[in-house]
This record gives sequence, structure tokens and C-alpha cells, in this order.
Amino acid sequence: MNIVERAKAPTPKFFKILRSIGLVLLGISGSIVAAPVLLPAAVVTVAGYVAVAGGVISAISQITVDDKAMKEIENLNKARDGN
Repeated sequence: MNIVERAKAPTPKFFKILRSIGLVLLGISGSIVAAPVLLPAAVVTVAGYVAVAGGVISAISQITVDDKAMKEIENLNKARDGN
């Protein structure tokens, strides 16, 4: 299974929630980094690290596959095709 097929495959519920959390972290940290006000360097640095963590969490969660759902889809496709 290549990366595109993994991204299109069904994702388990836990990883859908985790993906959403990662996207929220990414959004919040992006707004802190891009804030037009002067913030302490430590805050901006931490926001940069949180942005990276949020991106990684979201990417890994997206390519996690629900094997049970994939097998059901494969069985339905086999039944539809008559194999």
C-alpha cells in the first residue's frame, strides 16, 4: 500500500481525534508566530516547536489505516466484482 492509498483509506476514530488536535495546535501556534505584536522570544520559539509537533501528529494520524474497515471495503469490492 503506497502513501496515497494510505491517506485515502479509512482512519480509526482515535486518530481522527488526534488529527484534529494536531491541526488545532498548528493553527494556534501559527497565529502566535504571525502575531503583529511583539512577543517574548521564548513564546515564539515554543510556538514554532508546537507547530512542528502539530504537523507531525496530523500527518501521522492521517496515514494510519483502520484494517477492519479496509477488509470490509475489500470484501464489498470483491462481492461487487463477482470474485
